[in-house]
Amino acid sequence: MYAIVITIIIGIVCIALGLGIGFFIRKSIAEKEIGGAENKASLIIEESKKEAETKKKEMLIEAKEEIHKMRNELEIETKERRAEIQSQEKRLLKKEENLEKKSDSVEKKDEYLSKRLKEVEVKESEVEKLYDEQKDELDRISGLTREEAKDILLDEVRRDITHDTAIMIKDMEMKAKEEADKKAREIITYAIQRCAADHVAETTVSVVSLPSDDMKGRIIGREGRNIRTLETLTGIDLIIDDTPEAVILSGFDPLRREVARIALEKLIIDGRIHPARIEEMVERAKKEIASYMREQGEQAALEAGVHGLHPEIVKLIGRLTYRTSYGQNILKHSIEVAHIAGYMAEELGADVKIARRGGLLHDIGKAVDHEMEGPHVAIGVDLARKYKESKEVIHAIEAHHGDVEPETLEAVIVQAADAISAARPGARRETLENYIKRLQRLEEIANSFDGIEKSFAIQAGREIRIMVQPEIVSDDEAVIIAREIVKKIESELAYPGHIKVNLIRETRAVQYAK
Repeated sequence: MYAIVITIIIGIVCIALGLGIGFFIRKSIAEKEIGGAENKASLIIEESKKEAETKKKEMLIEAKEEIHKMRNELEIETKERRAEIQSQEKRLLKKEENLEKKSDSVEKKDEYLSKRLKEVEVKESEVEKLYDEQKDELDRISGLTREEAKDILLDEVRRDITHDTAIMIKDMEMKAKEEADKKAREIITYAIQRCAADHVAETTVSVVSLPSDDMKGRIIGREGRNIRTLETLTGIDLIIDDTPEAVILSGFDPLRREVARIALEKLIIDGRIHPARIEEMVERAKKEIASYMREQGEQAALEAGVHGLHPEIVKLIGRLTYRTSYGQNILKHSIEVAHIAGYMAEELGADVKIARRGGLLHDIGKAVDHEMEGPHVAIGVDLARKYKESKEVIHAIEAHHGDVEPETLEAVIVQAADAISAARPGARRETLENYIKRLQRLEEIANSFDGIEKSFAIQAGREIRIMVQPEIVSDDEAVIIAREIVKKIESELAYPGHIKVNLIRETRAVQYAK
């Protein structure tokens, strides 16, 4: 036991000694390493100092070289600037010298002009004096005052101006007429040539043929009840007289007259004529007419090349089948206007669709003008607006009789096409009374001007020949009077086509040898 303790103690002492010896050995080794590191650090520091000194010297040398280089460049630039400044100074000096020279020249000119102005003022006063003296002398020689001489001169100038104006008017009218007539004639001839519509003169009566005269009594009925029923339902007068095997239907409304004709023909075929049957046949005739009018409207739109019309507009177009104006069928007239307007629009580069549509619809108001108050133009405009027609088409309808000024080329074309269709030979017939009134009014307008001796309306009112008094009206004044007559006719008369004003001035000298 004791030995074990001693052994343990000896072991502990050995361990402690080993630790102490190791500590001292490591300490000495560390001290040696630290000393070596310090020596190395000192060497590195010394070397760094030497390198820093070397680099410092090198940088100083480079800085000095850079400064020297910049100094040389600055000196060169300064020399160039000085040279440029000297050059500018020389130019400025030259300019100053030139300005001084010009200033001297201007001063000399001013002196010269002042001198000349004084001379002119002196001469002007002398001229005024001479002018006054000559004027007084002229007044004394001529025996005229200044105002009288002025009036004479003004009269001469007025005559000269009238003469020159007449010549200019003649030349301008001749040139314009030649150009316009040629082009218009080509376009209108081409348009009319391509459109050949038939026109049938309508009357205010229709005749229904009867199988025998016995049928007249059945149409009249007991105590006239059948004929009264038919007249009441249709609004048409039935004339039953001694005309063999015929009944005359009289009325101003072609549509009602057609309904009465169809109903009466159906009653004659059926043979059963009594009030109830008459009422039934009248209704059938109205439906048949309505269907026929719709078909006619569709056919007219197709023939005129107009598409997309409102169904109600189509029906109204069909109603124009039974409307006439001066014997001209309005539906045929509308189709003809649509064709002519379309052809003219093609030639003139206008919108063909609008021209055709405006031409077909321009008289649409006449379909219902006997049912509504107002002129057919206003009614047509309202209908076109109601059924959503374009602004261009509405304007063409509104302007086709000149109620408003046409603002589009298509409106002018529709207006011209309407006049062409209405004015062409055979298109319309005019009552004798209106015809005579128009001729008389033409002559009255011509005779209202001073210097007119006689006037004669000829060629069915399409030309008026006017004889002037040659001692009152000169050749130049005749041209101006003719223009004034034309303006008055245009403003006061309504007429189809155009009227030629032919003014004649003739002087004859007659002597007899004995």
